[in-house]
Amino acid sequence: MSVFLEVSDNDKIYSGVNFFLIKDRFPVSPGHVLIISNDLKKDFFELNEEELVQLNHSIIKAKSLIDSTFNPIGYNIGMNCGLAAGQTIFHFHCHIIPRYQGDTQNPSGGVRGVIPNKQHY
Repeated sequence: MSVFLEVSDNDKIYSGVNFFLIKDRFPVSPGHVLIISNDLKKDFFELNEEELVQLNHSIIKAKSLIDSTFNPIGYNIGMNCGLAAGQTIFHFHCHIIPRYQGDTQNPSGGVRGVIPNKQHY
């Protein structure tokens, strides 16, 4: 059910008090970054108040790092919480996915695309 994620210090592109950042090993788009909790937390709903505040700072840091190398025109920010939502690694991580003109035929509906027939409404 769960896949263990091994991360070395060499993989980290940023380290903070509550989270660290790595480049996604199977990127959806160029620049795709993961924010991962330092402490083992199953998902977003297990983060404490301090971690929730720091998560926002980590999202901004990830965007800054991506913007310094790539030129995205948008972002998807996503978390899979629970098996039914597609979570396979039960250690909190947040996807920061840069988006580019033409990277998909019709991006309208955005994250609703996780259930394809619900994306366009």
